[in-house]
Amino acid sequence: MTPPGLQTAKAPTEAPMVQLIDQVGDRRRDPALDPWVADIDDAALAALYRDLVVIRRIDAEGIALQRQGELGLWPPLAGQEAAQVGSARALGADDFAFPSYREHGVAWCRGVAPEGLLLAWRGTAPSGWDPYAHRLAVPQIIIGAQALHATGYAMGLAWEGAESAAVAYFGDGATSEGDVNEALVFAASFRAPVVFFCQNNHWAISEPVGLQSAQPIAARADGFGIPGVRVDGNDVLAVLAVTRQALHRARTGGGATLIEAVTYRMGPHTTADDPTRYRSDEELAAWRERDPIARVRARLEASGVDLAAVDADATAAADRAAAELRAAATGLADPAPMSVFDHVYAEPNSHLERQRERYARYLGMFDGGAGTGPQEVAR
Repeated sequence: MTPPGLQTAKAPTEAPMVQLIDQVGDRRRDPALDPWVADIDDAALAALYRDLVVIRRIDAEGIALQRQGELGLWPPLAGQEAAQVGSARALGADDFAFPSYREHGVAWCRGVAPEGLLLAWRGTAPSGWDPYAHRLAVPQIIIGAQALHATGYAMGLAWEGAESAAVAYFGDGATSEGDVNEALVFAASFRAPVVFFCQNNHWAISEPVGLQSAQPIAARADGFGIPGVRVDGNDVLAVLAVTRQALHRARTGGGATLIEAVTYRMGPHTTADDPTRYRSDEELAAWRERDPIARVRARLEASGVDLAAVDADATAAADRAAAELRAAATGLADPAPMSVFDHVYAEPNSHLERQRERYARYLGMFDGGAGTGPQEVAR
């Protein structure tokens, strides 16, 4: 039973959803989706497994760094690795992804170095990477705003006749935001080449998904006149297949798709959250049985691959990434105080200059107010 005061994520979790690898590692055939992953042999699946292991290790290291005072905050993603890896590995080089603040796995798959994953969370830079170099927008803190950004970008792609697409990542809680619904309206109206990728991790901070959605989130697509797909978000192969299919549809003039990847947030919403206050141990234990990494490992074992070698390769890659993340966190220099105004706007303007001047005067009130002299103020 659920202890008093705790909620359960009552939602249509068991409603039909696409699945190619079940939770014990058995391969399920799907005539419609199998062609989209026909190239995924044992070696390719092992590479996806390595991604999953690396990302979980990065996440654990990020949490540890925050607990040790090296980061101001960290939004964990444990449990959602397959949703992020499967979708990110489906992206083409020219596709552009628009993430929320939790898509460390997507950033990793788009080639962002471990250092880039933590710059913003350490407070040393507004973002950790060049969006155009990685075809990945900066993490969006405003819930759901990135759906509008992705849709606008996709509309531009359509007007230019480009053969690429945009992907907007958001959680189940964001589907109640006006920005996401407005983006869906525009995308449907203008047949924008965009994929809306919702990671339904069952908890919008402390509120269960069932509180805001009485039916599967993918079913909402009908109201906007676009296809909706519900996929097992803990099945990396199925996520890869449906995302490839949706991206192909977008690139070939078919318009938008809403994907609901059914997964679970195993940890807190952020390191400032205590999930034991609102969810039960029984619910968490049930979802641990659906672990996305364990099921891929079981599939590889059933395929007869050298599992020891696969594990060793994945562990070594995870160790390297975690070591790079820690070294970056402890080796970053604090930025000059006035650099907070750099890169805010493309061109100087009087509003920003007034703020710069006032902040410089404020810093000058303290002893050792380095970097606030006339040259710094005028910069």
